Amino acid sequence: MSLITNVMDHSLDDGYAEAAARKKSDGDGGMPKTLRAKLGLAGGLVLAALIVTVGAAQARVEAPVVAKEREELIDRIDQETDAADRLENSVDELRADVSARQREALRDSGEGDRSTLVGILSGATAVHGPGLRLVVDDAEDAGGGGDGDARSASGFSDTGRVRDRDMQRVVNGLWESGAEAVSINGQRLTALSAIRAAGDAILVDNKPLVPPYTVLAVGDGGPMSDRFQNSADGLYLHALQENYGIRTAISTEDDVRLPAAPTVIVRTAQPITEKGTS
Repeated sequence: MSLITNVMDHSLDDGYAEAAARKKSDGDGGMPKTLRAKLGLAGGLVLAALIVTVGAAQARVEAPVVAKEREELIDRIDQETDAADRLENSVDELRADVSARQREALRDSGEGDRSTLVGILSGATAVHGPGLRLVVDDAEDAGGGGDGDARSASGFSDTGRVRDRDMQRVVNGLWESGAEAVSINGQRLTALSAIRAAGDAILVDNKPLVPPYTVLAVGDGGPMSDRFQNSADGLYLHALQENYGIRTAISTEDDVRLPAAPTVIVRTAQPITEKGTS
């Protein structure tokens, strides 16, 4: 208690108190004594008040201008956004029109069943029929893996993720096993489709897909499934499942439906005729 009482009675340190008393006795403390010092202090206070006043007045004057500029900027952003939306809708309409004309050109070839077959094989026509469903998904723990294997040597780290070249082999294996039409996550594949990687994402015709990857293939379901699973690509997929935990499931379906490709590039090959020699 005596310590608390001493602190309360002597709240100012003795050294500070002595220095303040000495400064006061020397005439150095307190307000300025001379007229010049008083005028300097008053001038400083007036200048500070003037700066604060001018700043406040300027801010008040500029506030409506800033608000107006902000509204104009918001209006310009809204206008440009609307213009971009209109252009995007126009592009979609033109793309749909081009695709429709391409499909019409294939149908109007005048060759009956052959034109229908061309439309199916080119991806220009939506199809349905018996086939199979193959689901390929990343490993449950997609963070582990080893080194010194074919997948690492090809430029991919072993993270248990499905890679673009894995899906390339799956699709090529299905085509080789007798698939007549193939899609991945609803994206119809054509002879010109590209399966590529962008970081960890897989792109099909420049459209990103997310796992699980559901592959639908139209064809003779049972025999096609057997051929695929016994092929090199099917064994490759099985090795991914055994070694890296890639999850797969394959089943035959009585009726699978595949949409038409969003865009179809029509190209016509012409035979080369050799000129006779005279």
